[in-house]
Amino acid sequence: MSLVKEEELKNILPINGPSVEEVKKYIDKYHEEKIVIKCGGSVLIDPNLFNLFISDIVIIKKLGIIPIIVHGGGKRINEKLKQLNIESAFIKGLRVTNKNIIKVVEDVLVDFNKEIVNALKKNACDAKSITTRENNIIFVKAERKELEFVGIPDEIKITALDEMIKNKIVPIIAPVGLMNNQAYNINADVCSGSLAKDLKSRRLLLMTDVEGVLDKNKNLITEINSSVAEKMLNEGDISGGMIPKVNTCLDAVNNGVTGVVIVDGRKPHSILFELFSDEGAGTLIRKWNELKI
Repeated sequence: MSLVKEEELKNILPINGPSVEEVKKYIDKYHEEKIVIKCGGSVLIDPNLFNLFISDIVIIKKLGIIPIIVHGGGKRINEKLKQLNIESAFIKGLRVTNKNIIKVVEDVLVDFNKEIVNALKKNACDAKSITTRENNIIFVKAERKELEFVGIPDEIKITALDEMIKNKIVPIIAPVGLMNNQAYNINADVCSGSLAKDLKSRRLLLMTDVEGVLDKNKNLITEINSSVAEKMLNEGDISGGMIPKVNTCLDAVNNGVTGVVIVDGRKPHSILFELFSDEGAGTLIRKWNELKI
């Protein structure tokens, strides 16, 4: 039985979101469940989508879900690097991050993080910054030598996160970590996947600026199992920035996360539609032997 009454739902839900009837079908499924949500900087750079994202987080918290947010910042980083006349390269979707670039990455992500925290607080939703300069919980090991200051989460201080969650605070996590007091850039998809695994979250949502995983004819695949996704990776059907996303999805579903979705963050209220509607808002990836989640 849902703890949120129908009249309350009518007041909470947006007019252009999923219907009250749809939400009622799914609300108990996610009550007091942890949902890790990664929102790409390419989505959040749009003021309208930024405001809709903030609105969705406020709503799902009111509906009894525990959101943990990881944000990107790639487009803002690119713009700042361009202003400073610093060139940047990518290897298999990951940014090569030298000493000059890591300082820019850290500065941009810390500023962006505070924007998200402040926007949530203005909407009466308590939130807290987690960055390499404030409340850091992520310690890394180096990814690959040629990527320089790029890391993979090696240790996450989950107890600190649990304390925030216990106090009804939404953690807002920048994808950076420390090794020997040096900041390292972390791919935001990889960062959110590590958090989802360690938190044993019910769902991981990767919000991006594309529809989801596309087939060879560029049509959206709404649901895919891990074995087919691995085959698509091996055959080169998945490329560029989608590679770390799908690898993160596979790692998460193989390590206890019930379902991972690559969400089209350009769709208004995409978080609500993904969690509380039959149609969803992207590509659901599940383990090969799981029929229903």
